[in-house]
This record gives sequence, structure tokens and C-alpha cells, in this order.
Amino acid sequence: MDYDKVEAEEFGQALSGITVNLLCRDVLREVGFLRQVMGLQVFRTSRDFAIVTHGGAVLQLHSDGSFARHPLHALLPEAGPRGAGAEIRLHGIDPDAVAARVGDGALLLAEPADKPGHGLRECVVLCPEGYAWVPSVAISSARL
Repeated sequence: MDYDKVEAEEFGQALSGITVNLLCRDVLREVGFLRQVMGLQVFRTSRDFAIVTHGGAVLQLHSDGSFARHPLHALLPEAGPRGAGAEIRLHGIDPDAVAARVGDGALLLAEPADKPGHGLRECVVLCPEGYAWVPSVAISSARL
């Protein structure tokens, strides 16, 4: 599917499984973070909407205004981080490389570390919108 040209109705009907929508005060800033720090692919970028992909998963970024008629809109905080309690895991992305790129309003909450209990090396990055992003890679068996 050509995410830059697909019509909204066709796109919506083609989605399956689980997708994630993130509400953003500033879609363009979040797009910059996801592209530059996490290395994700971004399509159809505007002030109100973007499609983001990673490993076959589809994320959608929506501006607050585009959700004005949605029931979640009334629950949005006017200030502060939004994503408390949500963790978005990005498998197959090197956490050390991500940690080296963090900047522009993002915060490295947890330095890259091996987590032998589940076999991953990961870090935790709080993006400017307040969502926790966790890039991770498998720990090689030699390091376990």
C-alpha cells in the first residue's frame, strides 16, 4: 500500500490486527522525533496527521484538533506528559544508537541496558509528547 497516496477510506478498511493512535499537541515535532531518534518510516505528514510504520506495525499520529469530536478529547491534559502508563516497544532498533540521538525535548529515562530476564537490550526514551518508547534488540547468546 502506498501510504503517501492511499485514500482515507481505503487505508482505514485495510487496517487489521492492532494499530495505535497517538494524540499529539505537535504532530510535526513527534514525526521529527520518531524519524530522527527512532529511525521509523513516516508517511503522509501534515500538522494534523501522519502514518508511521515499523516492522509491519502501523501507528497513526493525530493532532488534538483532529480528535475534537472524539470522547478522548475531553480527557486530554492541557499541560505535561500524556503517555503515563503506556509503553511503546520497538523491537529490532538498537537502543545504544537511539540513546546517542536523543535530544530536542526528548528525555532518556533509562540508559541502554541488558535485560537477561527477557533476553533484550533496551532503553526507555520519553518523547516530547510524553510517551515512553522502548527500542530493543536481542542480546547475543555470548553476552547472556
